[in-house]
Amino acid sequence: MLELVYRFDPTGRHTPDPPADPAEARRRLEDGNRAFSTDPLAAGPTRRVLHVDADDLGLPTEDGKAPTQRPFAAVLACSDARAPVEVVFGQGCNRLFVVRVAGNVLGSECLGSLDFAVTNFDESLRLVVVLGHSRCGAVSAAVDSFLNPSQYLAYAPSHPLRAVVDRLMVPVRAAHQAVGRAWGHGIGDRPGYRDALIGTAVGLNAALTAATVRQELREHLGPAREVVYGVYDLVTRRVGVPIGVPGESRFAPGLVPPPADLTGFDQLGIAIATSPPVRDLLA
Repeated sequence: MLELVYRFDPTGRHTPDPPADPAEARRRLEDGNRAFSTDPLAAGPTRRVLHVDADDLGLPTEDGKAPTQRPFAAVLACSDARAPVEVVFGQGCNRLFVVRVAGNVLGSECLGSLDFAVTNFDESLRLVVVLGHSRCGAVSAAVDSFLNPSQYLAYAPSHPLRAVVDRLMVPVRAAHQAVGRAWGHGIGDRPGYRDALIGTAVGLNAALTAATVRQELREHLGPAREVVYGVYDLVTRRVGVPIGVPGESRFAPGLVPPPADLTGFDQLGIAIATSPPVRDLLA
């Protein structure tokens, strides 16, 4: 059994100060995810306590003012109900500035929200995160449209839906090329090819979006703030990069900066396409 407790103590302050630098901000998110992903059945009954302050909860203050925002990370994530960002990273109220949209695609409204965060939370914000997740429905829709263009007709009448699928076509195409280079271009005939393409595209989409965010917000970045990405695995509940490492059956855990150039993206695509999860799908 896992018991998650939000505890408010009116006699003390429990919200930590903002991280000193991006590395500390990453550690807080990674530590929170590590605690969340620990198997409660294997560990026995577990209670996890998240301390929150009065102003974080919006409780009345002496001056009657609303709480001040003080997030240490801004997160662009998917709308999928199975990937609640604060829970995934083990964070309480007022610690993350979260933007959620299907497929964690970077439309103008989402970019404007991130721009607002880095412009207005200069004292506390240390990190901008792009978080994808495994088995993403939006990425799956783009993959299906790529493999069978007639499927695209289902989204054509709706500009909002079409906009999401269109933005995902670049990482899907990149995933197709990466899987082909890694396994041979006849790999598309194997039964697991669709799922392998989805898994590869999810990782590349998060990385490509993070690289775009880094470019768009470059004037607000520097030693005190950086952009990173990761993929949340719905099965293991871990956040990481789906490249596979010795001793890790699925992900290399943690948040990382996106590649800096096309060569780096080519290498990332091959690494994801040859990772244990994708390899198992194509076996």
